[in-house]
Amino acid sequence: MHRIAVDADIEMISLRLKSAEEIFRNVEESRSFLEEWLPWVPETQGIEDVQRYIRQVNDKKCPKHDESFEIRFNEEFAGIVTLKEIDTFNRKAEIGYWLTKRYAGKGIMMRSCKALIQYAFEDLGLNKVFIRCSVENVRSCNIPKQLQFTFEGIEREGEFLNRKFVDLKIYSMLKKEWLKIHVNNRKH
Repeated sequence: MHRIAVDADIEMISLRLKSAEEIFRNVEESRSFLEEWLPWVPETQGIEDVQRYIRQVNDKKCPKHDESFEIRFNEEFAGIVTLKEIDTFNRKAEIGYWLTKRYAGKGIMMRSCKALIQYAFEDLGLNKVFIRCSVENVRSCNIPKQLQFTFEGIEREGEFLNRKFVDLKIYSMLKKEWLKIHVNNRKH
């Protein structure tokens, strides 16, 4: 199990089966907020669905596996951030994330993504991470923008969301770009 201390308020912990009930309760409380942008929410109808997801994520036998973390804000569950389909051969992965409505807009996801990116580059040895967001999801698109990702383009009809296909913006960060940004930031 990995633990990543993000800052004094935030800790990321590898997704645990014992958290399934708490995660489901939070999905239920934020269901209408989450359903707008996340295609898996309507399919998450019980604790068993969350348990199945956690087991799948924790099964590292697949060549392209996920590494998911619970985001804990002052020890309370706030959301999940994931390195999706980690491709160890090509050393890249996609970042996926969500927060409960109660914790949205507090900078929690920005700080969590920053810590996850550092983990991906420094601990996992990845060379590239990318984020895909619905073109209409302004909040989600702001995260890669603020982290200084490069906008690569639009994936047309890249996701089936709310019974229709939506276009996705694709943003990426290379390890060398990340290091340049953070070496420069440390000098100031």
